[in-house]
Amino acid sequence: MTIGLHDIRQRYRRSTLGPFWITISMGIMIAALGALYSRIFKIDPAEYLPYLAAGFVTWGMISSLVNDGCQAFNSSENLIRQLSAPLSIYVYRVLWSNLLTAAHNIWIFVAVALWFRVDIGWSSLLAIPAMLLILLNGLWVGLLLGLLSARFRDIPMTIQSIMQVLFFITPIFWKPDMLPGRALLLDANPFYHFVVILRDPLLGQIPSGDHWLIAILITLVGWAIALLFYTAYRWRLAYWV
Repeated sequence: MTIGLHDIRQRYRRSTLGPFWITISMGIMIAALGALYSRIFKIDPAEYLPYLAAGFVTWGMISSLVNDGCQAFNSSENLIRQLSAPLSIYVYRVLWSNLLTAAHNIWIFVAVALWFRVDIGWSSLLAIPAMLLILLNGLWVGLLLGLLSARFRDIPMTIQSIMQVLFFITPIFWKPDMLPGRALLLDANPFYHFVVILRDPLLGQIPSGDHWLIAILITLVGWAIALLFYTAYRWRLAYWV
C-alpha cells in the first residue's frame, strides 16, 4: 500500500491537482463523447451519459490493471534485486495504485448520476463483489503477464495494442443491442462480462447470472494457469529483470 501510494505521489510530484488530472481528463472525454454519440445514436443524453460514464470508469480500471500488470516486475527491478520480499507484493502495488485511481474516477459517475437522477437502488451493492472479482483477476493477470513480460519485453506493447482494439469492440460507448448478431462476438469477449457485472449495478440494474458465471470461470481458469507458470518460473525473475 505504501509503495503504491508512493507511485502515485511520484507520478504527480509538484502538481497542484495530483491524480485528479486523470479524473479531469476522463471527465472531459466523457462529456465530449456523450454529447457527440448521443446525437449520432439518437439516444437521450439522460440515458446515455450515465451509461457512458459507468462504462468508461469500469474500463479505465480494467485496462490499467492489465497494462500496469505487465510492468509489475519490470518497473520494480531495483527492489527485486535488492530486497528480500515476496514477489507478489509488486503486483499488490499495482492493484492498490489502480484502486486509488479508480476511487478518484468514480466521482465522475457520481456527478453524472446525480445530475441525471439515476435511480440507484440496493442492486448497486453488487458493485462491491464485482469490484473484488475484478481485483482478483487483476492479481493473476499481474502475476502471469508480469512474469512473461519480464522474460519477453515485447509483451507489454503487444498487450497495450490489443487493449486498444478491445476498447472499440467492447460495449463501452455503444450498447450491445446496436450490434446485429452480437451474441457470439460479445460472449467471446471476456472483458464484456467484467464490464457488465460492475457497470449494471452502478446504473441500478442487476447483471445476468450468465455474466457472473463466465466471469467466475475466467477467474478460476486464469488463476490455475497463473499459478502454474508462477510456481515454475518465479525463481528466474531476478535474472530476467
